[in-house]
Amino acid sequence: MDFTPRAIIKKAEFWIVVLFLVRLVGITAPPLEGSHNWRQCTDLMVARNLYEGNGDLLHPMVDDTGATEGIIGMEFPLLCGLHALCAHAFGYAHWYGRLINLLISSLGLWFFAKILRFFKLDEKIVLASTLFLGVSIWFCFSRKFTADTFCISLIFIALYCGLKFLEGKNLGWLIAYALTSTIAVLSKIPAMLYLALLLPAVLNPAWPRRKRAWTAAATLLPVAAAVWWYFVWNPHLATTYGNWYNQGLSVREGLLDCLRHPMQILDNFYFDAFCGFLLFIASCIGFILLIIKKKRKEILIFLLLLMAFIAFIIKSGYHFYDQSYYMIPFVPAMALLAGYAISSVSKNWIFITLMLVCCAESIGNQQHDFFIKEKEKYKMEIAEVMKAHADDGLVMVNGKGNPQLLYLAHRKGWSCTKEDIENKEFMTKKIAEGCRYLVIDLHAWPDFSMEGSEVWRDENFAIIVFPANI
Repeated sequence: MDFTPRAIIKKAEFWIVVLFLVRLVGITAPPLEGSHNWRQCTDLMVARNLYEGNGDLLHPMVDDTGATEGIIGMEFPLLCGLHALCAHAFGYAHWYGRLINLLISSLGLWFFAKILRFFKLDEKIVLASTLFLGVSIWFCFSRKFTADTFCISLIFIALYCGLKFLEGKNLGWLIAYALTSTIAVLSKIPAMLYLALLLPAVLNPAWPRRKRAWTAAATLLPVAAAVWWYFVWNPHLATTYGNWYNQGLSVREGLLDCLRHPMQILDNFYFDAFCGFLLFIASCIGFILLIIKKKRKEILIFLLLLMAFIAFIIKSGYHFYDQSYYMIPFVPAMALLAGYAISSVSKNWIFITLMLVCCAESIGNQQHDFFIKEKEKYKMEIAEVMKAHADDGLVMVNGKGNPQLLYLAHRKGWSCTKEDIENKEFMTKKIAEGCRYLVIDLHAWPDFSMEGSEVWRDENFAIIVFPANI
């Protein structure tokens, strides 16, 4: 094997390490970045409750459900559990989940490259495709405390294990496939999209019939686990404890919603997927090249994954175009098409230039996500303020449904809108339910005033204790 510097930088593994190191910048930051801090805070609540002994993996618990127990239906909280384990070992901190996700997501890039090599793709395609996936929306979400890239990385590991078993390796690979695919789809159900890719593998007569049968049988484990967790257990939790569970929309509702918002849906493809336009254009060119070169097998596999993803879009409805991370499961397929297109350039200097330009656009549009704005850092003071001026009673914050301030305050209660707080009937009801404190972020509501016992006010926060004459 050639270990010269020139040979090393041509390998996908080198760039996976580089991207890992780059994304360590700001990895210990609290969840204060502008993009999707609410999702991270929700998972952080679950992780902290697991750490503090207020829940278990089958009963994930958050803090923004008012006077209820806080148990909710959600994806299986494996990532939250790993965060809690780190907290038991080292003491609680916000950032463990970020680092865990970054490690697993970097491993996912490696297995993505290994899968491409398994099918004997040219090393230029492997390099470009892996790099493009690494700088896509994957770039910023792989360092957030969310399970989106985490679950896709796990399913890549599972697929590689399944392929190695089909190739003729021992039973250990099949067991690894079954277990890893199960925790992948439990961690987030979109990972199931990639189980569809095993259909052509299982039908391929080039592999032994018995191995194909065993692989099909092993796939029943993740499917059964996902059906039970998402369609039996989660609805049970939502019904029993009265808290949210997003089952998506009905096929009819989702389809109508998608038809009403075609441009918002397309935006997820042509910009959000790669946080830029160039790699989307390259992926379209890649698909055209497949058609021109009559790569029927590759086209059919891509269309199979696309059809599965369209079903996911329809089921998600407005959630899909409202949140960019819903695009993550399909980005690897687009990255492969873009890599195929760029690698088709014969001259190396053009190939390298195109890769650099495409990567620069994508990273440039995401670099802001690595840094916390100074104007957001005041929120970190809320825990000490609450500790000094309030007991453990339930708290209401003006968060518009974002649990960020509740999480940072380390309290349980409600995150409400300004209109809710100004509604006397609403407030009377919440006080009757046990609301003890109203905490106002004055940066979001600078002219706040309310009759009552105000126990604290500075330039950042105001705290009112109830009962008060409102």
